[in-house]
Amino acid sequence: MIIIGNALDLRDMQFSDLGVIQHWSHPSHEWHKFNGPYYPPAPVEEIPEIISRYAKSIAVDQLPLLRRRLMIVDKNDECIGIVSRYWISEETNWTAIGISIWNPENWSKGYGYDALGLWCTYLFASEPKFTRLDLRTWSGNYGMMKLAEKLRFKREAIFRKARIVKGQYYDGLGYGILREEWEAK
Repeated sequence: MIIIGNALDLRDMQFSDLGVIQHWSHPSHEWHKFNGPYYPPAPVEEIPEIISRYAKSIAVDQLPLLRRRLMIVDKNDECIGIVSRYWISEETNWTAIGISIWNPENWSKGYGYDALGLWCTYLFASEPKFTRLDLRTWSGNYGMMKLAEKLRFKREAIFRKARIVKGQYYDGLGYGILREEWEAK
């Protein structure tokens, strides 16, 4: 699967992506400081097993019709990150989305806006049961808060002092957008 955008594309993971993913999975990279830093990144010794699972998944080529993740690639087909979704409540078709753009040189260039916009459009178009999409972040991730608001997500929840990063409390934040709001954009 490939979703063509203006500045970048979203596509299924390929074998050629695994080296890039392995490189950026190393916990020393700066993006880990913002991507749920209250959860520890995978230890270095576990990264080869994660890459192995991805390789097996690619080899089997039995991806779900409604994708759970897609790679973000520039127009040279170089991986710069990933978009994903996960269930908050599968019983009520309530899903949340996420994005990671790994290299800080690619931050603040509009890639997040383009990639997450393509992802939201894909999810709403592909699953009629989705009436809303959620985005979760924390009050120290100013880039993600700005991105959510730029995409016209509404801040719907503030969980005060719910996340600890480097010994300091931050608020957990929940943003959401309804299908009709997305379609009206």
